[in-house]
Amino acid sequence: MKIIYSGRPAELLPKEKTKLEGKLGKVAKIIERRGEKEAHIILSQERHLHNVEITMLVYDQSMVGAGSDGDLATAIASAIEKLEKQILKLRTKRRDTRRRQSAKKPDAAAETPVAPEKGKAAKSAVKTKKVASAKSSPKVFRVNHQDGSKPMTLDEAKLEMMDGHDYLVYRDAKTDKLCTLLRRGDGHLDLIES
Repeated sequence: MKIIYSGRPAELLPKEKTKLEGKLGKVAKIIERRGEKEAHIILSQERHLHNVEITMLVYDQSMVGAGSDGDLATAIASAIEKLEKQILKLRTKRRDTRRRQSAKKPDAAAETPVAPEKGKAAKSAVKTKKVASAKSSPKVFRVNHQDGSKPMTLDEAKLEMMDGHDYLVYRDAKTDKLCTLLRRGDGHLDLIES
């Protein structure tokens, strides 16, 4: 840890200096960041009061602990205590704040495969899957209709769906209408023509 003294550092005895550096080393361990940590200590005296101000950069924020007392060692201990309280408060605040989940982790509902079922049970399974997906924020995928793809027949669209796609939007070659082919929960396909 790099410690910069300013003001009247000549007043510190070597024993007090090592004690101060040890306490600042403990405070620096709280930060949990690797790399060079730096503390700036300002010592001053006004009549019979010793003023100590310790400044550290923590999580890109400047933290200041100030203490004043008739005894220099007590003023230093007070400043370090105040600085430590501020750092602990900031650290718990950073830990407790909710962070965004990474896009790499899929939902638990999406991971579980759904086996094809028949009848009412299949419809209820599809409904619960839709409700679960509605609670999480849906993603919007834009389809580029001007990508130069040629119209296709229904059989070609079925072959395209064999790759495991859940839906396919295409222009029908016979009617020149926009069609959507959807995979149902039971494995069959639905055709929507517009």
